[in-house]
Amino acid sequence: MVEMEPAVGDRCSSAQLWDVLVDRLPVERVPIASVRAADSPRLAGESAEHARMLAQSGEVLPPIIVHRETMRVIDGMHRLKAAELRDQREIDVRFFDGDEDEVFVLAVRANTKHGLPLTHADRTAAAERIIRSHPQWSDRMIAGSTGLSPKTVGGIRSRLTEELPRMDVRLGHDGRMRPVDSGEGRRLAAKFIMENPDATLRQIAKAVGVSLATARDVRNRVHRGESPVLPKRGERPSVPVAAGRREEPAPEEPVADGFPGAARILPILKRDPSIRYTDQGRLLLRLLDANTMLSPDQWNSLIENVPPHCRELVANAARECAEVWRQVAHQMSSRVR
Repeated sequence: MVEMEPAVGDRCSSAQLWDVLVDRLPVERVPIASVRAADSPRLAGESAEHARMLAQSGEVLPPIIVHRETMRVIDGMHRLKAAELRDQREIDVRFFDGDEDEVFVLAVRANTKHGLPLTHADRTAAAERIIRSHPQWSDRMIAGSTGLSPKTVGGIRSRLTEELPRMDVRLGHDGRMRPVDSGEGRRLAAKFIMENPDATLRQIAKAVGVSLATARDVRNRVHRGESPVLPKRGERPSVPVAAGRREEPAPEEPVADGFPGAARILPILKRDPSIRYTDQGRLLLRLLDANTMLSPDQWNSLIENVPPHCRELVANAARECAEVWRQVAHQMSSRVR
């Protein structure tokens, strides 16, 4: 039996375990009758049409994930129903050992990465439940599990404030606790810098629980004699920069909106049975593959080797292709809304 324990010594980091360890769980063959229905994040339940499509595909479907203690499905209800439609008596299973809060998070995380996508209502309801069960998780961490943006998760959290315990720190994706009040983190960083002027950015960030970008910005502000706390929008800095001295631009904090880049999206789509087992789905994968197969350096090399007399023609063709994909993105987003 493979134990799936959090990597940072705190159970609340377990949402990241899906990506890291689930494929290492051993596969076992169990009777279908022994498996129970999922505590599903799908508000409307499973799609009978999707299950029929999987059953009729004739493909060997991946193992489902089951909570060993309760025998409830974590991920794979459509595959389970497809197996029943095929009159199978047994099904391949990977067993997960953990508590029920972890089970639900893994179910949401799995369903935002492959299979039939969760609706926005499904993801919103899931975020509400995870915020209640894991109030110490940061908005970005919950966003990464639900497929929502951190801003949306923050809005949900603000509506639930009266129901939640007061938390002065929250756990981020990297397993580190950080202050909820960014101003307090900056003040602590400034104090640490004053007491340890030779400390590296990593030492500052680790000591007070801020990001490297924040540590760098605070150090620059301290060196310029400015307040370490960012001024509110519309406010002037509390201490102006000395005349004749060039101000260093503050590095931007990394922003995670809950949506992976194209290089990570394509493998997810390729594993999705509703895409890979249909002619239109395979055509879509080929088109996306053609647009993501080259690295930036390869694109630069390709551009540099276009003959001068063809460059304007290629530019026009590229603009036309970009417009087609822009229209595709607009129509997809409209259907999601």
